[in-house]
Amino acid sequence: MDTTEFDGIVLGAGHNALILQAYSGLAGMRVLSLDRAPRPGGGLTTVPNPRLPGFLHNTHSFYHRAVRQMPWYRDLDLERRGAVYLEPELNTAILLPSGESLEWWTDFDKTAGSFSHWSPADARQLRLWRDRFLPVVQQILIPESQSPPLPRDLRRARLEQTPEGRLLLEVSALSPLEFVTREFSHPLIQAGLLFFNGLREVDLRCPGFGHHIAALLASSGKAQMCLGGSQRLADALLSAVSASGGVVRTQCQPRRILVEQGRAVGVECHSGEIFRARHFIASSLNPQQTFLELMDPNHVPAAWRQKAATFHYNLLAPLFALNVALREPPRYKAAAQHPHLNQAFMVILGLNHVDQFADIVRHHEAGTIPDTVMWGSCPTLFDPSQAPQGMHTAFWWEKLPFALDGDPRRWDAAKDAHGRRMLALWRQHAPNIESAVLDSFTRTALDTERDFPNMRTGDLLIGAFTNDQYGYHRPFPGAGEYRAHIPGLYLCGSSSHPGGNITGLPGYNCAQVLLADQGIPFRWK
Repeated sequence: MDTTEFDGIVLGAGHNALILQAYSGLAGMRVLSLDRAPRPGGGLTTVPNPRLPGFLHNTHSFYHRAVRQMPWYRDLDLERRGAVYLEPELNTAILLPSGESLEWWTDFDKTAGSFSHWSPADARQLRLWRDRFLPVVQQILIPESQSPPLPRDLRRARLEQTPEGRLLLEVSALSPLEFVTREFSHPLIQAGLLFFNGLREVDLRCPGFGHHIAALLASSGKAQMCLGGSQRLADALLSAVSASGGVVRTQCQPRRILVEQGRAVGVECHSGEIFRARHFIASSLNPQQTFLELMDPNHVPAAWRQKAATFHYNLLAPLFALNVALREPPRYKAAAQHPHLNQAFMVILGLNHVDQFADIVRHHEAGTIPDTVMWGSCPTLFDPSQAPQGMHTAFWWEKLPFALDGDPRRWDAAKDAHGRRMLALWRQHAPNIESAVLDSFTRTALDTERDFPNMRTGDLLIGAFTNDQYGYHRPFPGAGEYRAHIPGLYLCGSSSHPGGNITGLPGYNCAQVLLADQGIPFRWK
């Protein structure tokens, strides 16, 4: 069998790339993926503690919202392949120094009860918007996310024809901050709603995304974790790829995309190897890598080169991480009155008022460190396999600027001191941590960029939703249907619709377009 010619080649081996590769294989094509990393899976990494055997850390991706509801999870039979998910009942809790909390449960009535403790009026608004947006989520937003995007004018015309569509357009005109401050009154509830979705997804000030908050209230899927660690999802996807005849080559970095007679026909790697593609090349990389670094300028129109060069990354996406090995789990002071808080899946510390967000944004713009607002989990409370018997792991994440005082390299010297500040905040809420920590290490957004160059400036979402970079215009106008400017070249990464996080939908949607172009019915849709 020819080991250098395939029906298709995928650049990158993250989860979107593997999903596209698996569907292509199921459709009868023999497909190769190429990745510079030592292991496939991209950010789906679960690594052993460098000093303590048996402790496993999810150093990049951990919270996977509603993965079990994704069509590719079912189609590729990933649970049988080892990607088993858990959705803890107390999904999120904001803990305050007073011992009080704001809680987000898988049981909606329990969530409403927690809201009512702070504001009965806000609890009523919570129910109101859940009920109003349930049909919007089910009839519009989920189908839109699982399909190639429509041109803007056509989408608006269709939405204007139904009450649900008109409601979506009305709420979408607001920014998340405008929606939350208009519809909810208590500053802690406002802060919680913006944090649960807004801070981690889009610029809270950006018009066009007010519906993100309303959709969060109506969505049934909450944060989930993969048993055994996030790497298990990558392993399950790799199993699906292998079963469909696909080949994954790691530590094989693409050097250039080969173009002949105006068509993408192959890939040359830095090793000198050349692989040819009979039907397609799909890039899961960012637009700069795809169109500026891997393609001869003569093969990319000037307008596309300009759009790729100005592709914008998220100011607030960079993530600082503290990873910890423990002799015992955290025991929160607040649990003395409310024992269930020791079983919270995601815990948020340092957040108590909506006005903190403006301060966080200012610090990101200035390249300085704000007062700590952090969130994290102790995975071994729910999955003991990720640590030696009786022991535990935990992590904390915080949004911090990519460049510290103008230079991202300053983080190399400053990161451990900041990790100690995060530990100090944790100890204020869980005093037993003082003697429970066995080991810890930190990772910065610069470390993220070093490991994953497609996540430029540490942007986990691989592209902002500002500058019109969403929907039919993601990554930029002309490239929003997963097709590039020349035949045979496609885009399947998080810089395409609907965007980043572990949704797998850019790869899933690209598979629909690519297979249709090959005349192959997408029989799974």
